[in-house]
Amino acid sequence: MQTKTTTYTVSEVNALVKEVLETSLPGRLTVQGEITGWKQHHSGHCYFSLKDEDSVLPCAMWRSNAANLKFRPENGLAVLATGFVDVYVPQGRYNFVVSEMHPAGVGALQLAYEQMVKKLRGEGLFDDEHKKPIPAFPERIGILTSESGAAVHDIADSVHQRWPCTKLCLYPVPVQGEGAADKIAAAITDLNRRNKRLKLDLLIVGRGGGSLEDLWAFNEEVLARAIFASRIPIISAVGHEVDVTVADFVADARASTPTKAGVVAVPDMRDVLADLVHQQRRLAGQARACLDLSAQHLQTVLASAVFRNPLLPIRHREQHIDELTTDLAEAMRERLDEGRADLQTLYEQVVKIEPHRLLGRWAVVLGELQSRSGVALQRRVDRAALGLDQMTTRCNTALTAVMNGKRMQLAAQEGHLAGLDPRSVLQRGYSITTNERNGRVVRTADDVEVGDSLVTELAHEAKIESKVTGKPERQRRSE
Repeated sequence: MQTKTTTYTVSEVNALVKEVLETSLPGRLTVQGEITGWKQHHSGHCYFSLKDEDSVLPCAMWRSNAANLKFRPENGLAVLATGFVDVYVPQGRYNFVVSEMHPAGVGALQLAYEQMVKKLRGEGLFDDEHKKPIPAFPERIGILTSESGAAVHDIADSVHQRWPCTKLCLYPVPVQGEGAADKIAAAITDLNRRNKRLKLDLLIVGRGGGSLEDLWAFNEEVLARAIFASRIPIISAVGHEVDVTVADFVADARASTPTKAGVVAVPDMRDVLADLVHQQRRLAGQARACLDLSAQHLQTVLASAVFRNPLLPIRHREQHIDELTTDLAEAMRERLDEGRADLQTLYEQVVKIEPHRLLGRWAVVLGELQSRSGVALQRRVDRAALGLDQMTTRCNTALTAVMNGKRMQLAAQEGHLAGLDPRSVLQRGYSITTNERNGRVVRTADDVEVGDSLVTELAHEAKIESKVTGKPERQRRSE
């Protein structure tokens, strides 16, 4: 008896497999594995595999679920993926469709991270007031990272591309694993202790990306306190942009990646050169403007009457001095004449009094009174004589005082007039030149002719004779 064989199409077989898987497996599975072959399509869907030591599980994550991820998946990252198994019938391939994904073991580490952040923030280690300024142009930078990792090359390349004159000093330290935080903290302390000789302006502490477990050394308290205590400014450059560690909070500045450390640490040479060119042009423009303004001011000064005829103000002053000298001499003569007139008037008044005649008359009266009145009359005569003596004394005293006052006024006026004597300035280095032809004082070139003999009077009545051999052309004066 022959058994009838059922024939299936390829599509039917794949459909049966899909049905069996959907009915036999749980509707929601959580799988732990390491990401490999990660690829995000331009549509937003993600395709990758989860692997362990023995097997590989193809996976897919649709765009709507991938948009809800709180981290950036990458190859080598251990995760916990939740989803269901599905069969893609057209190609006979099954996938694990992932709806949720978290880093493996993130629960305990995340809690420890949050507790550490809360503790150190409460102590003020994250406050901006403790942040040290990053030098604008650091000359020597110390790098604390693994010498075998890519981070050291990323940091060095980014620094040298922007500011080639900076010298880099590598201090190799482990960046993950047991005891890594203690060794990095010890390295920071050692560099601060030896910095008087090393002369480092800045430190960069960092490493490349990784899982939370890989970056955990930068979340430990010992490293955070070493960074806070450092006298050298520190830049933290740990992981990728989405990775934030305790070291980032404590450091004086944070670079989102090791490559970005150069952007934070040093200026861009091109920007500095462009700014220098701009400053040079600005200063040159200001200098030209100042020179132009000064040139205009100079032209204005040169066009003034003072520069066209520089001796004219001096001549005006000389003329004014001559006028003042004449006025003062005239005033002194008037004052002296008045003083002499006053003295003559006083003298005439004194002469009119004729004190010698009064004394003679009083003597005659005294004789008559003595002969007539005896002792009583003698007393009256004595008193009259005493009054006469006192009057004579007062008259002589008043006359002497008036004469002395007038003499003092006359002496003061004579001294003042002597100070205005034009020859008194000869003691200070000046001279007076007269034309021997006409005896006039030479004030301008117009006062002499070629061939005239000149006499120059100096101090102490010294004189010098000279002759005019030439004179400048007459300058035209503006109206």
